[in-house]
Amino acid sequence: MAVTFTDMPIELLRAYRPALEAPADLEAFWETTIAEARAAARPATLTPIDAPVRALSVSDLTFTGFDGDEIRGWVVRPHGDALLPAVIEYIGYGGGRGLPGERLNWATAGYVHVIMDTRGQGSTWSVGDTPDPHGSAAAFPGVMTRGIRDPHDYYYRRLFTDAVRLVDVVRELPGVDPSRVAVTGGSQGGGLSIAAAALAGEAVAAVLPDVPFLCDFPNAITRTPSAPFTEITRYLAVHRDDTASVLRTLSYVDGAILARRITQPAFFSVAFMDDVVLPSGVFAAFHALASDDAAIEEYPYNGHEGGGHRHWMRQVAWLDARFGM
Repeated sequence: MAVTFTDMPIELLRAYRPALEAPADLEAFWETTIAEARAAARPATLTPIDAPVRALSVSDLTFTGFDGDEIRGWVVRPHGDALLPAVIEYIGYGGGRGLPGERLNWATAGYVHVIMDTRGQGSTWSVGDTPDPHGSAAAFPGVMTRGIRDPHDYYYRRLFTDAVRLVDVVRELPGVDPSRVAVTGGSQGGGLSIAAAALAGEAVAAVLPDVPFLCDFPNAITRTPSAPFTEITRYLAVHRDDTASVLRTLSYVDGAILARRITQPAFFSVAFMDDVVLPSGVFAAFHALASDDAAIEEYPYNGHEGGGHRHWMRQVAWLDARFGM
C-alpha cells in the first residue's frame, strides 16, 4: 500500500473534471463493433460442474465475444430455479476467472454471480482459460499497448466487446431476471463495468465500479507511478513519434469519456492513496456520469486495495435497495 498521497489535494479531486475530447466517430465505432460481434455470436453453453461448493450451484459458461471468439466464465447461484437478479463481475488486470467456486460473494448474498474470464490474461494472480487469438504489432510486455496504434486493433476493443456480449448472454440465462442485471469489478474490472454500462445501455440496470482503471488516460500515463499505466509510458518512451495516434486510440476506450453515456444508477469507490489507479481518474469518470442516482465511497487512507470487504458490504446494501432484495 502506498503511504503518501500521489495525486492532487482532496478538494481538487472532488471538483476534477478534465476536458477530454471524444473522437467524432465514437458512437459509430462502438455500434459497428458490437453489431459485428452479435452477428458472429453462437449459442452460449452452461454446464453444471462438480465442485466442493455444495451450498451453491456452480456452472461453466462458454459464450462468444469479439469476432465470435470463445470466452469462458463461471455462473454461481443459489440452488433452485427462482428468478433472481444477476451481478456480472469483471476481473482486475492480469487475472482470470479463477478456479470453480473461488469467487462466491455475490451468490452468498442471493444473486446470480457471473464471473467473466479475461482474454489473454489470467496468469499473474488468478487462473484464466481464455486465449486472445488476435496478434498485434510491436508492444510493451502486458496488454496495455497491444494494437495501440489503431483503435480497431487495440486489445481493449476486444475486451470491452466481450464485456458487452456477456450482458447479452446473462439476460437470457435461465433463472435470471433480465431487468435486474448489474455490472461490477475492481480496477480493470471497474473499467470494464463502466464500458459495459456505457455500451450496453438499458440492458444494464446498475453499475458498481470499484477503484476503476482505464480512465483519464492523458493524465494517468504521465502521472501514475505504478504499472500498468506505465506500460504505455514505457512504450511511448521508445515510440516517440506515436503519441498522437496512441492518444487517439485511448480516447475510444477512456472510461472518463464513455461514462458520459451512463444514465443507470452508479456506485463508485475511490482510494486516495492509490498509486495504481490515481484518484483523479476515478473522479474524472464519476463526474462524467449522466446518472441522476450516483454515489462515490471514499477511502482516504487506502491504496489500490480500496475498501475491501467493507466496501463489498456497502455495495450489497446499495444494490439491494435498487433491486428490491
